[in-house]
Amino acid sequence: MKTYARVLDVADTPTVVFGRRASTWWGTTAFIAIESTTLVVCVATYLYLRKNFHHWPPPPLRVPDLLRPTISALFLALSIIPNYWLHKKVRALDKRGTAIGLLIMSVIALIAIVLRVYDFRDLNAHWDTNAYASAAWITVAFHSTLLFLEAIETWVFTALFWFGPVEGKHFSDGDDNCLYWYFMSLVWLPMYALIYWTPRLM
Repeated sequence: MKTYARVLDVADTPTVVFGRRASTWWGTTAFIAIESTTLVVCVATYLYLRKNFHHWPPPPLRVPDLLRPTISALFLALSIIPNYWLHKKVRALDKRGTAIGLLIMSVIALIAIVLRVYDFRDLNAHWDTNAYASAAWITVAFHSTLLFLEAIETWVFTALFWFGPVEGKHFSDGDDNCLYWYFMSLVWLPMYALIYWTPRLM
C-alpha cells in the first residue's frame, strides 16, 4: 500500500508580518491588558480612599499643582504624532526612516522622563504622608514604570537601527513598540485628570 506525503509550498510566505499575524503582537497586547488592569486597581484604590475623607486631599496638604503636569500630559499626548509617522515607516520597511523616527522618539522619551520628575514634585505631598499621598504617588509611579520601560525599549531599538545589523523581524518589533507607545502615552490622560484635577472637583 502506497502512502503519499502532502507537501506545502511556503516559498511565498512573507518573512515580515505585522499586527495579529505576528506572535509578538499578541504578547504586546496581553501585556497592555495586564498593565491596564493594574492601572484600574490604582484608580479604584484612589477612589475608595476618597470616600473616607471629608476633604481631599486631607489638610494640611494642598491640591496638586497643574502647570507642569499639564504640560507633561500634553507632551505625551502629542507624542503620538511622531510615533504615528514612525509607525508608517516601520510598516513600509523603511530602514532609514525607521532609524530617524526612533531617534526622535528616543529624545521624546528622555524629555518625558524629565517632565515626570516634576509630576511627582507637583503632587505637593511625600509618598508616606498619608493614605491620599500614597494612592496618588503609586498611581503616578506605576505609570512611570511603563514610561521608563518603553523609553529603554525605544533606546535599544534606536541603537539597533543606527548601529547594528537589522533583520526583517526587527520591523515587527518596532511595530509593537509603536503600539505600546500609543497605549502608554494616551492612558496617562485619564490618570492625569484623576490625580491632578479631581482633588479640585471632589
